[in-house]
Amino acid sequence: MLVAGAVGVGFSSHKPEARSIRVVGVGGGGSNAIDEMIRSKTAGVDFIACNTDAQALRRSAAPRRLRIGDKITHGLGAGGDPEVGRQAAEEDAETIGWVLEGSDMVFVTAGLGGGTGSGAAPIVAEIAKKHGALTIGVVTKPFAFEGARRRRVAEDAARELAAKVDALITIPNDRVSEVVQRDARFLDAFRTVDDVLRQGVQGIIDVVATPGLINLDFADVRAIMQDAGPALIGFGRAGGEQRALLAAQQAMSSPLLEASFGGARGILFNLVGSSDVRLAEVTEAAEAIRSAADPEANVIFGASFDDRLGDEVSVTLIAVGLGEMPANKPAHAEMKTAAEAVAASSAPPLDVGGTELETPKPVPSNADAAELDVPTFLRRSRAPVPRSIGAVRRSTKPRGV
Repeated sequence: MLVAGAVGVGFSSHKPEARSIRVVGVGGGGSNAIDEMIRSKTAGVDFIACNTDAQALRRSAAPRRLRIGDKITHGLGAGGDPEVGRQAAEEDAETIGWVLEGSDMVFVTAGLGGGTGSGAAPIVAEIAKKHGALTIGVVTKPFAFEGARRRRVAEDAARELAAKVDALITIPNDRVSEVVQRDARFLDAFRTVDDVLRQGVQGIIDVVATPGLINLDFADVRAIMQDAGPALIGFGRAGGEQRALLAAQQAMSSPLLEASFGGARGILFNLVGSSDVRLAEVTEAAEAIRSAADPEANVIFGASFDDRLGDEVSVTLIAVGLGEMPANKPAHAEMKTAAEAVAASSAPPLDVGGTELETPKPVPSNADAAELDVPTFLRRSRAPVPRSIGAVRRSTKPRGV
């Protein structure tokens, strides 16, 4: 199915049906990723930080915080052991299921290679999928300098996670060094990783939840991504003449991609530009992506408008049904400028202030080891928490998170 190009493009201002979309950041890396999403004002989703580490949860900006495995870790981290992370998630599987109940789509994001992210993320994903949610993993793999052990842990976790999700998007951290300036600060490189994860999630959310898209709905996204397996993600941003085409070409040639785009059998891409974007530009970009895919590919296309982009157009591309990529795939120089802009625009660290605990709410009978904490500044600014996402407490006496 192609909603662009040769068959024309139909614009609609119809507001999409509201869907329950949740992003679960598992472990330290996953929590950092959702902090970046909150900092960037990603809308239309519920954010949940899931960790064994009580101290790390206190630092999270997530409005809902789920502490798992208290009987195993006693509020500490998993010590880099994925088996501890797995057991922690299994200990609180009922609470995780209770939190995710009613979700239409769940993103599970994590930095693989450590203990909690690698061990707990597959369990969280399995629970989400059992509850009927379209489940998408968006994860990173460690830098080479982090050592062979973390790399092995990450590879094992990626294989396990791929078997639990509908689609798995993997970003190798080492590829980030190819898209940031050589003199970029170490902190900026990690923020670029977090922003890549954010863009991957945001690109899909925009298709489902943002008014003004092009004739797309949740059923279209499910048709592309359900039981799709490994996926890739690419980003492009360009201005001037042929800006939409250039942005699409950048997205297809991104050095962040871990598999070959050519021959992809399912493609979802989202174009964002100011309200002066012309139909001819959109069609040209859509045709470029369609022609690079398998002739029988199911291609769906969303578009939204953001006048803050000025003269520029951005494209986010998700592809599934992929061929293998050679290990020595070269970086594409044309992507560097766009990606450098991501790193250069990184916001300062997010100050989340203190955390005030809520009055206890009823919880499932065996959920006493988990809790959801809501920072005061977020709780005051949000609508009432849905019943299925209410704060969870073991007793009236908090454990310090």
